[in-house]
Amino acid sequence: MATPAVAHGSGETHERFDRLAHETFEGAILLKGGFAVLEAAAGLMLWLIGPTPILKLIARINAVHPAQHGDWLVTTLLHAAASFSVQAEHFFAIYLIAHGAVKLVLVLGLFLRKRWAYPTSIVVTAMFVVYQMWRFDMTHGLGLLALSVFDTILIALIWREWRRLPARKVA
Repeated sequence: MATPAVAHGSGETHERFDRLAHETFEGAILLKGGFAVLEAAAGLMLWLIGPTPILKLIARINAVHPAQHGDWLVTTLLHAAASFSVQAEHFFAIYLIAHGAVKLVLVLGLFLRKRWAYPTSIVVTAMFVVYQMWRFDMTHGLGLLALSVFDTILIALIWREWRRLPARKVA
């Protein structure tokens, strides 16, 4: 038989873990929502102004703060923006807008505790993880791996929050 001190301590630990898990969930979906807004805005900018102003901005940033040993990111962005076709431009713009909008709708659904948002977010995020891991297999980009780990943890947190929703009343 457990002593009251042990049972009480165990309950406090469980409560703290629950609170930490919930706050981590909220922080993670807030982060996802912020990136979703940025992603949709980038797609809209690409659609409206095209890559040329973006190319000029990157070149200006590189001129003011030149990389000492050749900045891979700047070089890659300059090359990508310079070689954009109109078709690629439209594809990436639509992709960024749609991808950002879908994630934003899911994040809003999760914040509003809408039941449909939990399983939908799990499925959509799992699809992103599969795609990211497929891309990682081809590119070996550590950013994709880190994003996949973040998304996998997010799936677990969404699942946990979904299970903790109050039972739906049947009329």
